[in-house]
Amino acid sequence: MLFTLFLTFAKIGLFTFGGGYAMISLIEHICVDKKGWITHDDMMDITVIAESTPGPIAINCSTFVGYRQRGFMGAVAATFGMVLPSFVIIYLISMFLDNFLEITLIANAFLGIRIAVGILILDAALRMIKKMKRKPVPLAIMLCSGIVMLLIDIFFWNVSSVTLILLAGAVGLILSFVSGKPAGKGEEKR
Repeated sequence: MLFTLFLTFAKIGLFTFGGGYAMISLIEHICVDKKGWITHDDMMDITVIAESTPGPIAINCSTFVGYRQRGFMGAVAATFGMVLPSFVIIYLISMFLDNFLEITLIANAFLGIRIAVGILILDAALRMIKKMKRKPVPLAIMLCSGIVMLLIDIFFWNVSSVTLILLAGAVGLILSFVSGKPAGKGEEKR
């Protein structure tokens, strides 16, 4: 099982460009849909927690899945699998190609990869939105966060995404204290 964790995340790390957000969709497809290691709700929670904690989101996600499957050693195997391909590729590039991005073929390939990364990130966001429980508070927080982020981009305001995450968390906590129950959980057991 440890080797399977390592190999699974090594493949994700090797064949996904664009960092953690681009990898979320692939991690979800493999770990939730294909292997059933975690549930979709786990994936949503992992994504939120991984975004809120230090370190790359894909590595935090792989660590969680590995830990959930095989404890500490599973976390090590999954994390090492996620990190190793990128490390080896960057190491080889740095050894053999001084001006890697000045090669026309490579520069053009990276232009195409940028577009694909944007599509992968959009795909991950749309999947999460589709599977999100349709409760008023989470939907309102998501909508308000989306609007604020769009305004920040349009008007080039200098606001950290961490600030938005903390603000959304604070709103959820305040609503939880006011209602006496967790936000979005009101109608489940009636």
